[in-house]
Amino acid sequence: MNIDFTKGNGLVPVVIQNNTTMQVLMLGYMNEEAFQKTQEEGKVTFYSRTKKRLWTKGEESGNFLWVEGIQVDCDNDTLLIKVSPAGPTCHKGTTSCFAEETSKGFLYSLESIISDRIDNDVETSYTNKLYKRGINKVAQKVGEEAVEVVIEAKDNNDELFKNEAADLLYHYLILLKAKGINLTDIEETLQSRVK
Repeated sequence: MNIDFTKGNGLVPVVIQNNTTMQVLMLGYMNEEAFQKTQEEGKVTFYSRTKKRLWTKGEESGNFLWVEGIQVDCDNDTLLIKVSPAGPTCHKGTTSCFAEETSKGFLYSLESIISDRIDNDVETSYTNKLYKRGINKVAQKVGEEAVEVVIEAKDNNDELFKNEAADLLYHYLILLKAKGINLTDIEETLQSRVK
């Protein structure tokens, strides 16, 4: 990766993005040493312009930013780092330093929660119990929820419709897990259909 640290007097801006939800979490700066440390340790380290030293995000709070991928922009002078955050990113306790709390991308977080409950065999989890009943029961539940969505769509109660639609999506995610397929696979299939 060829990064041009000379344009910014030894620093490059770094956009931090949640790898699951794609939400922008913060902006920081790196010098070459911070970049090397980030690559070596797998957690984001910045150069703090106020402290005049390297600063690993989470070194005091424990809310590290675990690196999932690093990209450099077309001019080689800005980085995009996709991360799995270990807690709130902002020092004010919010998910993002831009104070944007959003439900966009939550389906990916939910997909991760579903996988965790199944992979770790959480005995008290409805998700895990349904999954253990087998693909036929999971598929049947998706069918039942789809019918309920259709029924509510014909009425005028938007709250009931939204709740049934949410139930359908939730059970659909369990079905995807049972089939060994994820949301990204479905997005790629849909994207391939765009002409």
